[in-house]
Amino acid sequence: MIKKILIANRGEIALRIVRACRELGIHSLAVYSEADEQSLHVQLADEAICIGPASGAESYLRTDRILSAAEVGDIDAIHPGYGFLSENAEFAEQCESCNIQFIGPKAETIKKMGDKAMARETVSKAGVPIIQGSDGPLDNEVEATKVAQKIGFPVIIKAVSGGGGRGMRIAHNAVTFAKEFLSAKMEAEKAFGDGSLYVEKYLENPRHIEFQILADKHGNMVHLGERDCSVQRRHQKVIEEAPSPFLDKSLRNRMGKSAIKAAEAADYVNAGTIEFLVDSNGKYYFIEMNTRIQVEHAVTEEATGIDLIKEQIQIASGKRLTFSQKDIVINKHAIECRICAENPAKGFIPSPGTIGLYYAPGGHGVRVDSHAYGGYTVSPHYDSMISKLITYGRTRKIALDRMYRALSEYIIRGIDTNIDFLKAVILDPAFRQGEATTSYIEEFLSRAPKDLLENPVKESKK
Repeated sequence: MIKKILIANRGEIALRIVRACRELGIHSLAVYSEADEQSLHVQLADEAICIGPASGAESYLRTDRILSAAEVGDIDAIHPGYGFLSENAEFAEQCESCNIQFIGPKAETIKKMGDKAMARETVSKAGVPIIQGSDGPLDNEVEATKVAQKIGFPVIIKAVSGGGGRGMRIAHNAVTFAKEFLSAKMEAEKAFGDGSLYVEKYLENPRHIEFQILADKHGNMVHLGERDCSVQRRHQKVIEEAPSPFLDKSLRNRMGKSAIKAAEAADYVNAGTIEFLVDSNGKYYFIEMNTRIQVEHAVTEEATGIDLIKEQIQIASGKRLTFSQKDIVINKHAIECRICAENPAKGFIPSPGTIGLYYAPGGHGVRVDSHAYGGYTVSPHYDSMISKLITYGRTRKIALDRMYRALSEYIIRGIDTNIDFLKAVILDPAFRQGEATTSYIEEFLSRAPKDLLENPVKESKK
């Protein structure tokens, strides 16, 4: 049984894990950078150890410092959260060699599914549809151009390693392909230390749909339904919801079975996500597996009533799932907006600084996952997301109306945020009617009034 967990992360996810540990009666050890000394996860954990300066490269990505903290803290397990080391197979192996339970899948699974070319091959053999693309990594832009021409433009160039939209470029013809290939390679090398790329056919205006997987160490596996993550900007998710307003019962069942097949092929254990693209005709294709908890896991929790973080810890402890697929019921609609310190009117540039007045919304059907508070300083060293606002209700309309109300209540002074932008999206008829695809935000901004972002239109909801 796990008695003490080191949380190898920061911000809202670290706080989320601290709270899950407390409810399970498990001791928590937070690690933090010098910039995060006043962060809530540090204040609320049972113990805390500083592991380095503000830079993530010198703190949250330093496996040696984290493992040293683990030794000092005499812990049983490490929860990596998302980002940083959460999909680092070498770190998972190091934990195993130190007799520390890594709360996630096995290192070999992370390695296999983290290599997107290998992941495609693995799930394809299991009968899961994949998008036409290169058979493996491409060595240079000349070879890659030939492959792209064979596939047919437009194509998308993707980094073999990593995620978060980095190392991705779209090319519509051979003239621009070489330039985009080199740009993606440089970005991937900088972000992941690996510039390997592959190429896929680019689907115009698809839906981005992902299925949440839970699997224990005893061979039991379920999916918890889907999340629609189509509203994104530069391949970064902005709004997520569960269930998807696009999927019907038949398509949902087929995609759920494919998600299970993909996870079984990967020999998956713990929480993970199978991501698909779905075209306008309802044809779906595997794009990748995230071998960790997702930022947007909260919408699944509220739609199903299942605490995913607790389940992760219980699975790592060797316990069996207490439910089967037939027990999974989607009884609510949930929506999540990512609240970010950024200025939409200036190209969504980050807005670090110290928060003055901070008031989070509340009331029935509202959940706020955040480490922010009045006086908290948003650091320029990390991701700009400062909060996740989740609303839920019996119907999508109730959840949408509740989201607009909650966004209208949210007060954050001292820094710029995207709250007004999100309010405008929630009111937009195309979004409210469930018509959003992955190109939605670009389309929305192209038709929105020029002064929308400075002076959001407050319309009555239809």
